Amino acid sequence: MIRHGFVPLFLVVSLLTLGTAAQQAPAVRVIDLKAPDGTLLKATYFAAAKSGPGVLLLHQCNRQRKVWDDLAGQLAAAGINVLTFDLRGFGESGGTPFDKLTPQEHAQMEAEKYSGDVDTAFQYLVSQSGVAKDLIGVGGASCGVNNSIQAARRHRSEVKSLVLLSGGTDLAGRQFLREDSQLPELFAVADDDEFRPTVEIMPWIFSVSSNPGKKFVHYAKGGHGADMFAVHPELRNVIVDWYVTTLIRTPGKAPADTNSEPPSKSAQILSEIDVPGGAENVARKLAEARRSNPKAVIFPEAIVNLIGYEHLQASDTGYALEIMKLNVTAFPESPNAYDSLSDAYLADGQKELARQNARKAIELLANDTTDPQERRDAIRDSAQLKLKQLGEARP
Repeated sequence: MIRHGFVPLFLVVSLLTLGTAAQQAPAVRVIDLKAPDGTLLKATYFAAAKSGPGVLLLHQCNRQRKVWDDLAGQLAAAGINVLTFDLRGFGESGGTPFDKLTPQEHAQMEAEKYSGDVDTAFQYLVSQSGVAKDLIGVGGASCGVNNSIQAARRHRSEVKSLVLLSGGTDLAGRQFLREDSQLPELFAVADDDEFRPTVEIMPWIFSVSSNPGKKFVHYAKGGHGADMFAVHPELRNVIVDWYVTTLIRTPGKAPADTNSEPPSKSAQILSEIDVPGGAENVARKLAEARRSNPKAVIFPEAIVNLIGYEHLQASDTGYALEIMKLNVTAFPESPNAYDSLSDAYLADGQKELARQNARKAIELLANDTTDPQERRDAIRDSAQLKLKQLGEARP
């Protein structure tokens, strides 16, 4: 029986706990944003209890914004305002649903629309009265990694910190990481990532970064992007501490991480290939490695192929040719390597060499047991299209 005028100690503690929780719980509101072309983007704003930095979180392209909810709540409780939103075609946002797009259509949308969508969300975040407009962090997973890096490129004076989970970036993004040493970045990846190239891409872009305060978190298991939170809930705490450090305690700076893994040899090789003149040096290293082991592999074919095309798209045709030649040297039985070299020769106006390498790609396809049928068909179609353009009948 409880006497009048007496409140038990357990009840006092409970009331105090509830009062503290109510004070710390972030104010969450769901909002509609309008992209430059009028597409409606659904977003969630997690307001901190008082004015402070802001963080924009960008989801991966096989999930939607709600994967960030727990992390966003923790950040808001730590004094950081957070905005998450669904890219067009994902979650509750407008636009053609992602799963209805072909890979080519999605790539086009990513190239033409995502920057506008991200900037719409960015401008909303910095327009909030409680957000310090020059203390912004951006974080992303998978395709959100490139979106985050590109946002930092466009908003250099505002963005002070990045978090990058399980993804890569393009040539311009890597040049930005290489040259902008003032931006600390936290990288995280798991070895069982469902998208296998990511396991090599993340150490590569980590090695590209010139910031002395960069940090690399490496798990044996955990999956892709924000999926790592289910296996490693402590990663959220790592990210919260990272943003508190780089946006509140020492804005734009992080202490050197003496525990981060040194870049792998493959990562170092990829970084070297990515810089003009590097392919020649790597060719010498490959030749040296094959003197003792004729089958030595010192870099991944697919990633080097991608680097070559990125230089080609940047109108750096001469260096793209060097990269494609290096890939053929390293993988002389690969139909795709020859087809890519044919593309580079064609872009350089060397039609006969383009023809020869397209024929070689088709010839190697006859004995290709490595690539799945769909990929073999795509390589054949690509090579035959070039031969048709060059005035040669389809074989």
